[in-house]
This record gives sequence, structure tokens and C-alpha cells, in this order.
Amino acid sequence: MRVDVRALGACNRLSERGAKQAADALSELTGTDLAVEVTGASVASGEDLAEAFAGRESIGVSVGLRGGLEGEAVLAFDADNVDALLSLLPGGQSMGHSAVSEVGNIALGGFLDGWANYLGTAIDMTPPRYFEADGAAVLPDGALAGDGVFLFESRLDATTTDLDFSIYMLPDSGQFRDLIVGKTAAAAAPGTEAAAAGGSDGDVGGPAVPYESLSTFASLAKRGSANAADNIAMMTGLETTVDVSRLRFVPLADVPAEVGVEPHAGTVFELQGKPSGYLAILFEESSAATIAEAMLPMEPDEPLGDMAENALCELGNVMTSGFIDGWANVLGTSIAHSPPEFVHDIGSATISPLVAKLSQRQDYGFVIDAAIRTEGVEARCDVYALPDERELADALAQLSEP
Repeated sequence: MRVDVRALGACNRLSERGAKQAADALSELTGTDLAVEVTGASVASGEDLAEAFAGRESIGVSVGLRGGLEGEAVLAFDADNVDALLSLLPGGQSMGHSAVSEVGNIALGGFLDGWANYLGTAIDMTPPRYFEADGAAVLPDGALAGDGVFLFESRLDATTTDLDFSIYMLPDSGQFRDLIVGKTAAAAAPGTEAAAAGGSDGDVGGPAVPYESLSTFASLAKRGSANAADNIAMMTGLETTVDVSRLRFVPLADVPAEVGVEPHAGTVFELQGKPSGYLAILFEESSAATIAEAMLPMEPDEPLGDMAENALCELGNVMTSGFIDGWANVLGTSIAHSPPEFVHDIGSATISPLVAKLSQRQDYGFVIDAAIRTEGVEARCDVYALPDERELADALAQLSEP
């Protein structure tokens, strides 16, 4: 069964619009402006999701979905911010759980309205269930049992107070497969919303990716992250771990905002082969200086001067090899990379040129992101892999062939 990338893009756009409707509803309810920070679809195993949510303490509500789209939807926020939320609601301090449930009911209702309108059918919600959850317990029962599940995730940012919301939707896998495969014809029809979510090259036929291969490549992303971490450990002598690695399908235009405006330093590589694309290894400025110093035999004259730059480029080389060697072996392709380009700028500025180049061919992309942490020196990096979607689709299609 093949997933049409344009149909998946249309579904992602629906989630973005739904998140905006939810943000508007919450803004009216709380009197606080909220904006959609990012939205995207992850393909992840239960193990990956458990790692992604580890260490979080959440409060919120969940609802079951019935009718035109089945599954579960969740509105969650950081447990430390519950008092801030209740203080914004009329009578919230005295209503407690019921106030949170009402917030969830209104926000999730707004989120799902867009989906129902597009599908031309009603989506019924079960009554909201209040929860206080640690880690991945925020997700519905059974979410961690699958080999590979779709998770639509939207983050809402309160611009005037420290209060952020996350919306998660896990559609029923069988029904959702039918939706994103069944929408292929609509995605190819000019003038439809699905077609509008496709690439910018005017080609009406979007690339198709075998459903099973998406979860396979998600596993490859995790394996590549582990290989990169092993290479760091061998090179520096520092114990290194991968916090989480997921394959996400996101609007390319959203990626720079995810990196943020804090200063970053690291390396950027162009990938040549199948798939081609770009890979960026970015440290926050202080982490970059810390890991460079740990690699050097003597203290550098400047925290991120020439000596540190050379060390980070060398580190980037061995990390990139750790990523792409595993992909090439499993995909049966050849992937090379350019010499490292050292970057030191605000985070979004390092990613924007890569996004601009890919955006000439596509509006959405599969992003592989990993957080790699070295113990003892508290250095963490984020890895953004941005493959060409059509070449990745072709490679994954061949991967599924007997």
C-alpha cells in the first residue's frame, strides 16, 4: 500500500489549520494570544515515542474519535503550568479538573472541525477524559504497541505568558491508510486542496511511498543516530547517547522556526546520491564550545575560533558518515557527502538556505531529527536531515520490492 506524499501533505495542512482554529478558540477563552509554532506528522515506533516523551509531566484531556475519522486526540500542557492556565479561566481556580476538561473540549473540537469539513463527514468526540500523565502515558492506550504509527503533532505557543499547549492526534492506522491512499486521485486533481499541498513544480502526480517503508526508514534514522553517537564516543572518549530520533513529515517553511533564534554552531553537508539533500549538525553556541574544547589537546585561544572550527568540522565528518553509511547499506544505494561547511549564526539562519534550495522542488519534506548528548560535558546537538522527497520515495519504493 502506497502513501501519496501530496495526500499526506494535504492531511498535514489540515492539522495546521485545525491547530490554528484551536489556537483561536483558546485565545478567546483565556484572553491570551496563542500562535501555532509547528505542526507535522511523525512516523515512529512505540519505543521511539516512549523515548520522545520521557521526562515530561503533562496535564490535559484526551478524546476518542468516531465516525469519519477514528482514533484518539489529546490536548496536553506542562504540569508545572496548571496554575497559570487556571488563573486565565473564569472561575478556573475553583473548577480545577472540570475547567481543564472544558478547555480541552473546546480546543479539540476546533481542531477536528477542519478535518470533518474536508472529509465531508461528521467526526464525533467522546466526552473529554482528564489526565495527569508521566512520559508517554499522555498518549492513548495502544499507541506504543505498534511497529510504526502516524502521530500528528501541533505545538501552540502563548506569546504573552509561559503557557504552551500540544495537540496530538493518532488516527486509526487501518482507516488512516485508506484515507491517505484513497486521496491520491484527489491529490492529483488541479484546484483541490490536496493538490495545493503538493510540490511547487507543477507536476500533478506526487511521489508515492510504501507505508511499511516509512516505519522502516524511521528505524534507519534511529540506527544512524546511534552510529553517529558511537563515532563521537570513539573520537572524543566521552560517553555519548541518542535521546530520540524520529522521522517527521513537515512543511519545509516551518523548519527554521523549529531551530529557533538562539546562536548555533556546527556543520552543514550536501548529500549526493540517492537520496540527495542536506544534513545539518547544530550545537547551541555554548555546547559547541564545550565539545570542541573536550576534543582539543589544549585550551583554544577563542571559544569558537579556528581550532574549535576545525574540531567541529572533523566531528561533523565522522557523525555524517555514521548517518549515511547505514542508510546506503539498507537502501542499496550510494550516498556521498560534501566537505563540511562550518556555520556559526542564529539557528534559523543556518537552516533557511537549505530549505530555500529544497523548496524549489517541494513544499514538504521528511525531516530526520536527533538529539545526541555527551555525558560529563553536557553538550547536545540536533541533527536535521533534509532528503529530496522524490528520491527518498523512489529509494523506499525499491526497498519494499521483493
